[in-house]
Amino acid sequence: MRIPPYYRNPVWQRFFAGMAIGGMISWFIFLYIFGEWHEKYSKEIKTQKEEIADLKNDIKIWQEDFKELNKQNRQLLTVQDIKVKILNSDKYKLDSFSVFEIEDELKEDIKLMKAKDIETVYKSSDLIKKMIENKVFRINEKRYRVEVKQMVIYTTLSIKVNIMLD
Repeated sequence: MRIPPYYRNPVWQRFFAGMAIGGMISWFIFLYIFGEWHEKYSKEIKTQKEEIADLKNDIKIWQEDFKELNKQNRQLLTVQDIKVKILNSDKYKLDSFSVFEIEDELKEDIKLMKAKDIETVYKSSDLIKKMIENKVFRINEKRYRVEVKQMVIYTTLSIKVNIMLD
């Protein structure tokens, strides 16, 4: 059995030549399209890598700021100052130096609450109140006691007291 000699027929020669040229053209079109896609995706990957790097830097900055804010908040949540105010000192005609001495002694008694967190100070507020109210002050041969009227516990422990004769 013999294969027919189609390669000699010009119609078949044109057909095979067209297939070969079409295959080469389609291969070049495929390479062009694949190259364009590859370039597009590589640009996209590059921009995404840059965006990821920027976001990681932003995260690092935010975390540092967050840590700093937490540190500041921890400081804000501790008692940093103690203020004592006598409300009715004019009733007993006490001079300003005597009032200052009483306020200073009260501050000295409760100075251990300084730099404590607010929760601890709040839990021991009854103890602070008893410490203040049980103290007796001697001024001008008279004995005085104080009574806590208001106590505000925040970053500043503010205590307002009334003074009375013992």
